[in-house]
Amino acid sequence: MTAEPADDTRSRILRAALDLFAEHGYQRTPLRQIAERLRLTKAAILYHFPTKEHLLTALVEPLLADLERLLDAAERLPTEQARQAVLEGWVDTMLTHRRPLGMLFHDIALITRGDTFHRLMRIAMRANDLIAGPEAGRRARVRAVQAVAMCSDPIVFFADVPDEVLRADMLDGVRRLLATPATDAATATGAATVADAVAVADAVASTGPAPRTGATVTGAAGTGAAGRIAAVGGGAPTPRRRPGRPRALGREQIAAARRMHEAGTHSVDAIATTLGVSRATVYRYLDESATNNETI
Repeated sequence: MTAEPADDTRSRILRAALDLFAEHGYQRTPLRQIAERLRLTKAAILYHFPTKEHLLTALVEPLLADLERLLDAAERLPTEQARQAVLEGWVDTMLTHRRPLGMLFHDIALITRGDTFHRLMRIAMRANDLIAGPEAGRRARVRAVQAVAMCSDPIVFFADVPDEVLRADMLDGVRRLLATPATDAATATGAATVADAVAVADAVASTGPAPRTGATVTGAAGTGAAGRIAAVGGGAPTPRRRPGRPRALGREQIAAARRMHEAGTHSVDAIATTLGVSRATVYRYLDESATNNETI
């Protein structure tokens, strides 16, 4: 009888361990049960993996190695290309290792022991730096950390969604997160901001939704340019849009919304609230601008 090659035995042990960990959990699966599944002795398991922690480390190793290769390649690219390479590559790597990730979800704290945790943290920090870019401010760095989570967590929480569908959803979400420039200042100032604020206020006054009873867009703040700016910037209550079908934007509203978005002075939520429309409506016009390079 020919002895089984060591590599084949090791691979069989890993496959059986993955099946049993997924079925019963890491902590509730003794080495004896893995040995029984393979009709091996416990000593045979210990020959390849001295402890159960070594099994867990071996199951995580392919994921970590693939992420390190991804980052090594991305670090040789220009900033924007590196960012896109990390985002797409991270999602693809997570999908490739989807089953081990799902199995480890409830036992992931176990990898905090020893070198595996420190290696994982180094990988995460490298990814954060590549996504944020050089000389990034605090908000850009925060967004980079959020982006890595968005490229990871849905893999576990949406286990029944097909790979291609989940991939598209994850990349769409993270690109929306990073679409608006991040600035550390609480509010941005400058001539462009003032002009856009006035334009939006004028557009709301002429084409926007009617204000609630007892409130006007310019009322408390006055009727001049300063009053209109105060209404947009928070000096007076901005009317909320009425429930129902999202309102279409007029030409002046579209132009002002796009300028404010490109300048990074207002979030999509702020633009939507100011114009009295849904976020989806704002995104529709912003997406059209990006796709068609349309000037209005």
